[in-house]
Amino acid sequence: MSDDFPLGLLFSLLFLLICLSAFFSSSETGMMSINRYRLSHQANSGEPAAKRVVSLLARPDRLIGVILIGNNFVNNLAASIATIIAIHFFGDVSGPAISTALLTVTVLIFAEVTPKTYAAVKPERIAYPASFVLGPLLKLLYPLVWLVNVISNGLLRILGVKSIEGGGDNLTRDELRTVVHEAGTLIPQRHQSMLLSILDLENVTVNDIMVPRHEVVGIDLDDELEDILAQIRTSQHTRLPVFKGDINNIIGMLHLRNAARFLSRDEVTKAAIVQEAREPYFIPESTPLHTQLLNFQKQKRRIGIVVDEYGDVEGLVTLEDILEEIVGEFTTDVAGMEQDIHRQDDGSHMIEGTANIRDINKSLGWQLPTDGPKTLNGLMLEHLESFPAGPACLQVGNVRMEILEVRENLITAARCWQAPRHR
Repeated sequence: MSDDFPLGLLFSLLFLLICLSAFFSSSETGMMSINRYRLSHQANSGEPAAKRVVSLLARPDRLIGVILIGNNFVNNLAASIATIIAIHFFGDVSGPAISTALLTVTVLIFAEVTPKTYAAVKPERIAYPASFVLGPLLKLLYPLVWLVNVISNGLLRILGVKSIEGGGDNLTRDELRTVVHEAGTLIPQRHQSMLLSILDLENVTVNDIMVPRHEVVGIDLDDELEDILAQIRTSQHTRLPVFKGDINNIIGMLHLRNAARFLSRDEVTKAAIVQEAREPYFIPESTPLHTQLLNFQKQKRRIGIVVDEYGDVEGLVTLEDILEEIVGEFTTDVAGMEQDIHRQDDGSHMIEGTANIRDINKSLGWQLPTDGPKTLNGLMLEHLESFPAGPACLQVGNVRMEILEVRENLITAARCWQAPRHR
């Protein structure tokens, strides 16, 4: 039979078939390895090749079907031609065995490993040009592809696969976090931190970042008028809660910009102060930060009073507090943090009992638990399960704590350091 076809033609056909096999192999890997998010971006930007690839990937069963039909066809035809050539040179007995061995090595190197490796490394260089061929080929071979898909999809349903539609590329929060981490130099470190902080907003409530009740600075209408006016003139805050006798009796929030209206009068009264105060905005303590950020935007507010389930005031939270969770501490708050944490010469830290645990973790890179008490004092009392009569030591996670000062039922100071890790 080899006499019916010139050897030159057979070798040319064999070379062409190996090239086609390499094309189908690389196309399969390139299509499956391409970055779906970059592909979607380019398709949305109007890139024609990207749109073709997206269309093909919408039904991966059809795409894989046409690729494998083409690949198996050219491989089987290549095997037949290689056998004819081998029989011509080595005879009917040893020819088929020699052709099988030589063709296997050739296909493995030149039509499988090399093109698939290149496609895995440079998927766009393969997938985009391949879409010019695979699209029309899919239409040409559609009846055969449909038949193959009917059988294979039936087998997949038996195995529990109910849908073979493409597009299942939605990322979970943890997966998106991994994408941000692996972006490397494509996203500056500062921007990575901000993106990760945004993802964490849902896991943090206003109770975690609020200014606690005992630290809230406000105007008590039961004070003398002269003291109130002096407080307004010297206040470092732009908004002050106005209450009567007790902070639970909040009347409103006074913006010091509006204070100029009554401070310029010859006679100032407490009623004038109340008149300029805006109605207070109350926030449940369990509100997630991402929800509260949107609520601030909808309500056109910058500050809210945090209340518990009984309506008692727990503290207050500002828009700036939430923004700090995203962009980091503002420079105006660094000094306040340094007053709570003091580094010692031996590497330990002197920390105030009222220091917020989340602030400690951020400042020192520790991992103290934040799902319980909010302050260092509360964390130590929770682990001791009783109020210490004097100095005591304890360990929370890998952080050791030595209570240094106890005053008025409050742990006011502790020395903390990380315990060395055992290898």
